[in-house]
Amino acid sequence: MTLPRALAGVRVLDLSRVLAGPWATQMLADLGAEVIKIERPGAGDDTRAWGPPFTTRADGSPGDAAYFLCANRGKKSVELDMASPEGAEAIRALAATCDVVVENFKVGGLAKYGLDHAALAAVNPRLVYCSITGFGQTGPRAAQAGYDYMIQAMGGLMSVTGQPDGSPGAEPMKVGVAVVDLATGLYASNAILAALLHARATGQGQHIDIALFDVQAAMLANQATNWFVSGVAPTRMGNAHPNLVPYQPFPCSDGTVVIAVGNDGQFRALCGALGAGALAGDDRFATNAGRIVHRAEVTGTLAALTAGWTMAGLMAQLEAAGVPCGPVNTVDQVFAEPQAIHRGLEVEQARADLSGPVRTVASPIRMSATPVVYDRPPPALGQDTEAVLGSLGL
Repeated sequence: MTLPRALAGVRVLDLSRVLAGPWATQMLADLGAEVIKIERPGAGDDTRAWGPPFTTRADGSPGDAAYFLCANRGKKSVELDMASPEGAEAIRALAATCDVVVENFKVGGLAKYGLDHAALAAVNPRLVYCSITGFGQTGPRAAQAGYDYMIQAMGGLMSVTGQPDGSPGAEPMKVGVAVVDLATGLYASNAILAALLHARATGQGQHIDIALFDVQAAMLANQATNWFVSGVAPTRMGNAHPNLVPYQPFPCSDGTVVIAVGNDGQFRALCGALGAGALAGDDRFATNAGRIVHRAEVTGTLAALTAGWTMAGLMAQLEAAGVPCGPVNTVDQVFAEPQAIHRGLEVEQARADLSGPVRTVASPIRMSATPVVYDRPPPALGQDTEAVLGSLGL
C-alpha cells in the first residue's frame, strides 16, 4: 500500500551542504517532497568526510561519515560541477522543473554561474528560492561567512549558557549540538512551505532570505524580552532558569534528577512529596516571584532533601505527585527509554553499498492522514546522477 505524502508532487533542488540547508530539505523529503541534492563530483557534501565515525562499505573500506547521515535522508544524489558551463546549464534545466531551490553559498556566490535567484526566476517564475547565509543578503556583514559556533557567540546564546562568573569552570559555553544551524533549517522549511502556498495561489515565486544571525537572535526568546522589559542583560546561570524556581538539577544518592516546576501548584506538590510542608507554607516561597528573590534558600533546602533519595525513588515519588522531573540521560540512554522505543525514534534503513544498516533519528512529526515515510536512506554519492539527468534528456 502506498501511503499519501503531504508534499507529494513538490520537487526540491538542494544546492546546500553541511547542516542548515540539508536539515531544511531533509524535513521536506520526510514530508514527501522529491529532493535532488547536487554534490561536487568525487567529494560531495563536506560532511561526508566529517568523521570519524564513518560507516563501513561492503568491501570493508570507510564510507560516509555519520554526520552526513543525520541530515540527508530521503534525497537523491546527483554529481554536477556547477563551475563548468555544462554543469550550470544542467542545474538551470533542473530548476525549470522544480518548485523549490535551497542554497547556502555566500551572498552573490551563485551569480557568476547564472544560478542566482534572478537567473533561475527568469526560467521558472513560480520558483521558491531560499538562500541561507550567516548574516543575510543585506547589511554590513552580509559578505562574511557564518558558522554555527561563531553565531552562538555573536548572537548572545553563549552569554547565557555556562556556569556563572566566579563558579568552577565558568566560561561562555556553546550548546552540544549545532542548534543555530538546526533552528535555521526549521525556520527555512517553514518559510518554504508558506511560500509554496503563495506560489500555488498566485503563480508567483519569491526569494527567501534566512540568516543564522537573525535566527539566533530570535531564539533568545524570553531572554531577549527579559532584557527589553528590564533593561538588564541576562547572564550565565548554569542550570538555573532566569524566570522559574525550582527549575534545575537536584542531587540524589546515585545521580542527578532535573525537577521542572512551572507553577505554584507544582511547587506545593513538590514540597508535599518531599515531606516539606513548612517550605510550601512559607509566605516568602508561596509564589514564583518570591522564590526568584529567595532562589538560593529554596534550592539549597530542596537539594538537602533530594540528596537522601535514589534517582528511581525520587522520580517515582514526584511523578505520583504530578511534579515534572527526569534523569540526565546519555545519548545511548535516550534511545533505550521505553518512550523512545514506543515512539519509534530510531529509523533503520538499508543501503546496498554499506555492510550494515543506516540508523538515523526519526522525524518528530506525527500526522494522521499523511504520515512521514522513510523510503530512501541517505544516498551514496552520485547514485542518482544518470537517472535524474537522463529524465531531462541530458
